[in-house]
Amino acid sequence: MKSNFNDIIKGEKAVLVDFHATWCGPCKTLAPILKEVKAELGDTVKIVKIDVDKNQELAGKYQVRGVPTMILFKNGQQLWRQSGVLQKADIIEVINSKS
Repeated sequence: MKSNFNDIIKGEKAVLVDFHATWCGPCKTLAPILKEVKAELGDTVKIVKIDVDKNQELAGKYQVRGVPTMILFKNGQQLWRQSGVLQKADIIEVINSKS
């Protein structure tokens, strides 16, 4: 996943990465919200889910201490990060204002 991950976040399209875990309750709450965000924004954003238990090296690289943690990338640069669950409107506002 790691080399592929760098390719994914390098693009000109905004990429929202959701660091999550299968055992995490708030992560389960966030999943359908992210689906709605994707449905509303369509091709303007790519949403990638990273399971921290399966990708510990990547989670460590980005210092993900709690899940869910969302990080917004564009052109390989980290533009924003937030831990916890946000509402759809808040996530869309961040993506639109940063990308």
